[in-house]
Amino acid sequence: MMLKTKKDKKIFVTSPLLPDIEDVYSEIREIFDSKWLTNMGEKHKSLELALKNELKVKNLSLFNNGTIALVTAIKALNLPYGSEVITTPFTFAATPHSIVWNGLKPVFCDIEPNTMTIDPNKIEELITPNTSAILGVHVYGFPCDVEAIQKIADKHGLKVIYDAAHCFSTEINGRGIGTFGNISAFSFHATKLFNTIEGGALTYNDDSLDRKIYNLRNFGIRNEEVVEEVGINGKMNEFQAAFGLLNLKIYRKEQEKRQKLKELYDNKLSKIKGIRIPKIPDNVTNSYQYYPIIIEDDYPISRNEIYDRFKEENIFTRKYFYPACTDYDCYKNDLSVKLAKLPVTNNLKNKVLCLPYYGSLEKETAEYIIYKLQNGMN
Repeated sequence: MMLKTKKDKKIFVTSPLLPDIEDVYSEIREIFDSKWLTNMGEKHKSLELALKNELKVKNLSLFNNGTIALVTAIKALNLPYGSEVITTPFTFAATPHSIVWNGLKPVFCDIEPNTMTIDPNKIEELITPNTSAILGVHVYGFPCDVEAIQKIADKHGLKVIYDAAHCFSTEINGRGIGTFGNISAFSFHATKLFNTIEGGALTYNDDSLDRKIYNLRNFGIRNEEVVEEVGINGKMNEFQAAFGLLNLKIYRKEQEKRQKLKELYDNKLSKIKGIRIPKIPDNVTNSYQYYPIIIEDDYPISRNEIYDRFKEENIFTRKYFYPACTDYDCYKNDLSVKLAKLPVTNNLKNKVLCLPYYGSLEKETAEYIIYKLQNGMN
């Protein structure tokens, strides 16, 4: 089986959702006419309201990117300086970095083997008198065990933060993913299902956080004469917001296309010995953000070999998340990291592979990827 496009076209793991260019021009004209380019204009306000309704959350604040949103989420909770935050090593760099940027210490907890999210059964043994919060990550759209984590947090008086970068539109038993814990951070980066080119948001139930987050996002400035605290510039501009308003109208169609691609992948790949497909829980809606597979030891070749062979044919899969955060130069020499017990993380970081997964992926290309995996990449 030959892939006709393999020599002249690169196939990436994802492709950005793009609105019609004429609609973009129309939005830009409105921005130009208003001469309001940033500082929370009409597009910004409209997108905040629309997203609040779409995500079924009580409060939502937009940001210029997901990392600044997460940094601000941690800051807004007033965690004691130097305290410890229990988190997962199986995540993007922004997660632990946001903890450190707040003057806090990440303590890495192992993950659950099926959802690949932080394992609640291993959290309590890491809690010390210096622990102030738990930061969970909803990986690939698989949500953390939010009930178990909340019970632990309530028992020990801890705050709960969620990195929901992969979970746009996800619901648990009909409840928006952004309503769990004290605060959740979303990313609207171009690689995400819903994007504003760059961007992010915080969602939270506590109304009292609204003023705090507003201030932190805007240099701590409350009005022309009052600066209430030390803030940062986290504001989303009008061009990003306009792009988001357009994508909000079409992302569901993108999800439908990804659902069909998932069905194709699932049907064929589930029959291959040595490939495991993680399953979204029945009570959870799928965000269709990524399509991860796990290459077990009884597959003919390793995950890394699969990655390399696809790359030779201009098919760019992703070893996501490899390396684990605990392997980074900036963390690996910390004594707590050296002593951390992370057997599941250290196993799965060498086995997970995300396949190309987006609505415009040609069926022929998907079938070629399946064909190669069916034949042991020969």
